[in-house]
Amino acid sequence: MLFLFGIVTTDMALSHLNLLRPVLCRFLPSVVRTPLVTSSRVPSLPHASCPALLLNYVRHYATKKSKAKAKGQTAKVNINAALVEDIISLEEVKEDMAAVLTTLKEDFSRSLSIRTSPGALDHITVTTKDGKFPLNQLGQISMKSPQLLVVNMTGFPEAMATVTRALQESSMGLNPEVEGTIIRVPVPKVTREHRENLVKLAKQFSNKAKDSLRKVRTNAVTRVKKKSKEGISEDTIHLIEKQIQQMADGYVADIDKQLATKTKELLG
Repeated sequence: MLFLFGIVTTDMALSHLNLLRPVLCRFLPSVVRTPLVTSSRVPSLPHASCPALLLNYVRHYATKKSKAKAKGQTAKVNINAALVEDIISLEEVKEDMAAVLTTLKEDFSRSLSIRTSPGALDHITVTTKDGKFPLNQLGQISMKSPQLLVVNMTGFPEAMATVTRALQESSMGLNPEVEGTIIRVPVPKVTREHRENLVKLAKQFSNKAKDSLRKVRTNAVTRVKKKSKEGISEDTIHLIEKQIQQMADGYVADIDKQLATKTKELLG
């Protein structure tokens, strides 16, 4: 009898639960769900041995479009430069990289103009028995007319032959004429070929800038790696290296933009 009573009681309980199910389904998610709490507080003085505290994290919910856009891209690092000053000055690294870009812009402005100017020959390097020198350190360059540049070699007459050869072998299509210690350089007409030669020269300047940028990055990374022997964690070193590489990539993109703009200008 007791057994049958227990069965009936269990059946009644299950029946009541079934009746309450719609209410429970609406109520339980709001109780179980954990609210998302965000905090804008950042520790003021995290130690460099804790790499997680070096980063500025911002959480975003990704949409389908953002996921597609980010596909194949590596996550960016944003280290607070003030927190790693005792390891390396990221500001100084940035300044060195910016100086490379500035030099490239100056080279483009001085040496890659369709209009003739004395600075058009400054980039030419002359190899002598004492080493390599820019042409403007061996001779005085002046412009006699829009079609004629003159190099006065009175100060270094012994370098006449090497300077003449360097002018002939440049990518500018020059045919210098020697008169005593004076080298006359007729300026080629602005032909399509001349414009294309200037574009080749622009690429040389750009490649040179990228080489300089690589040296800045390599020197910075080398200095950071030396700090690993001073107790700095490898995770922190890796994050700083990634930040430096990220900075270098940004300046490489700027160099490519400068080259594209200059190429368009030269080709017309």
